[in-house]
Amino acid sequence: MVCLKQPWYFCFCFILFFKLIDWTLYDKIVIEIEVITMLKQEKLDNILETVNTKGTITVKEIMTRLDVSDMTARRYLQELADKDLLVRVHGGAEKIRTGSILNNERSNIEKQSLQIAEKQEISRFAGHLIDEGETIFIGPGTTLESFARELPIDNIRVVTNSLPVFLILNERKLTDLILIGGNYRSITGAFVGTLTLQNLANLQFSKAFVSCNGIQDNAIATFSEEEGESQRIALNNSNKKYLLADNSKFNKFDFYTFYNISDIDTIVSDSKLSKETFEELSKQTKIILSKP
Repeated sequence: MVCLKQPWYFCFCFILFFKLIDWTLYDKIVIEIEVITMLKQEKLDNILETVNTKGTITVKEIMTRLDVSDMTARRYLQELADKDLLVRVHGGAEKIRTGSILNNERSNIEKQSLQIAEKQEISRFAGHLIDEGETIFIGPGTTLESFARELPIDNIRVVTNSLPVFLILNERKLTDLILIGGNYRSITGAFVGTLTLQNLANLQFSKAFVSCNGIQDNAIATFSEEEGESQRIALNNSNKKYLLADNSKFNKFDFYTFYNISDIDTIVSDSKLSKETFEELSKQTKIILSKP
């Protein structure tokens, strides 16, 4: 009887084991595992690059771009979130904000160089939505600054909490121009805070025109909670509510949701908005595309 405790027996079994292994098959398995791992890492890198560039990414985008299932897309996002490389949000993920708020929010000057043609296109079209004698609210943002430049009539009253909008319109002889004061945010040129909200709460508008930083699902969002609150009150106090937003704002998140798409009367966007996004939004509210 063979003694299992004998050293020579273990050596014999070890040698026999290696003789029986199909090393060609083993090499193939190792290579396939390495390829799968590499492909997955490439996909994770692709997701992270998109998030860091755009600021956000949706599960649907990942499914389309990487040709993966809904479950796989969500698993990839969670894996990156677990490594603190992005932040999971409903329906996708967004870039991690680091440092101070001012370092992560684009300034008014930076935004002026973005989507210039699209903003002008939207503004020229939206100008025709105003009738003489109306009292309108125009919120902060470079899209609305462009809108102010394109107003086709002067016989109107304009209320705004945006210093840049006020300065643009102050060069014209409008029937009435009112600047709502408060705490000044130099990064966007908007007045916000308790004083601003109290003043807006006491006013009524024929129409309110606002913009945003992101539109995702039913949410309309901006970076600043205070700016969002001022726009929310103005919209609530308006007979007609208009959202002016170029195609880059859609399927994009931001920090503070101040209104729902379904509560907006009309969205005005540019001709580059995708057909898929247009059809999806049309289920929730009226959306009009301007022409170049």
